[in-house]
Amino acid sequence: MSTTTTNVGAEAPGLRIFDSAEAPADPVGLAAMREGLADADLAAPPAVLPDFHFKGDKEMPSSIAVATRDTIRPTLTSCSLNCGMALVALDLERPDEGRISAFYDRVRERLPFPPPWRRDLTPGEVVRCAGEGARFAVERFAVDPAVLARIEEGGRLDTEPYGGIERIRRELPWSVKQASRLRFANIGPSNHFIELQQVEEVLDPEAAALLGVEAGQVTLQYHGGGGALTGELGVLFGPRKRYTRQLRIQMAVQRPLYHFARARSLEELRLRKRLYFSGEFRPVERDGGEGERLTLANVMAMNYGFAFRVAVYAILTRLAAQTLGATGSRLIVDSPHNSIYEEEIDGETAVVHRHNAARAYPASRMAGHPVFGKIGQALLLPGTNRTSSYLCVAGEGARDSVYSACHGAGSSIKHFVERGLSGSDPRGRTTLRFDYSRGGPTEVGQLDDRGVDDALGTLVRHDIARPVARLRPIAVLN
Repeated sequence: MSTTTTNVGAEAPGLRIFDSAEAPADPVGLAAMREGLADADLAAPPAVLPDFHFKGDKEMPSSIAVATRDTIRPTLTSCSLNCGMALVALDLERPDEGRISAFYDRVRERLPFPPPWRRDLTPGEVVRCAGEGARFAVERFAVDPAVLARIEEGGRLDTEPYGGIERIRRELPWSVKQASRLRFANIGPSNHFIELQQVEEVLDPEAAALLGVEAGQVTLQYHGGGGALTGELGVLFGPRKRYTRQLRIQMAVQRPLYHFARARSLEELRLRKRLYFSGEFRPVERDGGEGERLTLANVMAMNYGFAFRVAVYAILTRLAAQTLGATGSRLIVDSPHNSIYEEEIDGETAVVHRHNAARAYPASRMAGHPVFGKIGQALLLPGTNRTSSYLCVAGEGARDSVYSACHGAGSSIKHFVERGLSGSDPRGRTTLRFDYSRGGPTEVGQLDDRGVDDALGTLVRHDIARPVARLRPIAVLN
């Protein structure tokens, strides 16, 4: 493993790169980081985490964390905030193929793709999602309130400093409210998934017991977005590289109405034109009216995303009870990996942007939490549906990575396979793979764990995270 310091700009701190000799940080991605952060008001050296890679339809590479002092820079994360992952412990024996197929059949019926144009929420409930976050979904879907302790920030960011529920009701554009009523709680294909797993090995018995995980247990891990509202608000303040043609048409009308029609002075109108209509997404000063508006939009997006994923939790656990025979289920952790938060960095408040990176608060930052205050915040390090995944907890070394960890190891695994460093699972195990075509499952040969273990090893060597349990896939829908 090597930790490299790379100059980002003449006055800027260097990058902190957490990579390995077998999986060095992508130089193309590093060049994009240098360019994108050349004028940034950095509060700490940005973190380049394992699984770092760059896609052309994104403004910045994946697996990064950047803290700024005085500006909010949405292009440092995804345009849809609060995409995240969750892990659920199920009380049942390992199911046979018949019950697994029944489970995924019901999932595809209840959460089809493409999802129907069904109004799942009223406009008032959209407002409540944006203001109350996961608490709304706990009430609406009759979920045990105990889940809130396992969701980052308790599943809700406070909106009162920005005007509360009344301002949300006034500020959310009509078109955003209507779009956000649709398709509430879904997963869909691509890198999103719903995976049944089994705990193959407990690596930290004390932490596992506190988290409610034991060897042989069946778990359910899923990766899903934050819903329509997060994407709508993500492009309301500026253009992004990736958003649909339909949304582009909508925003061609909505953005001018939202920014210009509500301007209270000619000076404010000119400022908004410069910030939001220059052809690029410019940084916004945190202090002042525009910073407050953007912060409120980010808070609403995060809250809606928390509510969205709790709704998914409610649906999946009920289907698991009906088809798999699960007699109980418990949320182990729900963690977003595209986020913008105000956090304390080196004694001062900063704006922390994470792109495909999860918050990793050690125990010292979780005082008062009944579980995480003892062992650190729970983290997920998924591999792929052909490798193990890991349940981890954050370590004190996370202070050096802007309190962040990579949200997965998919690119690392691909890199290892392409270079011949990883191959087939020596035990010849397979995963049942389901898709949304409604056909039967296919058996996919599993791989060894060298790729995901390399990413984990880098986190462990720097005490960013330590493993609690290793989870092996049984079946997946993606």
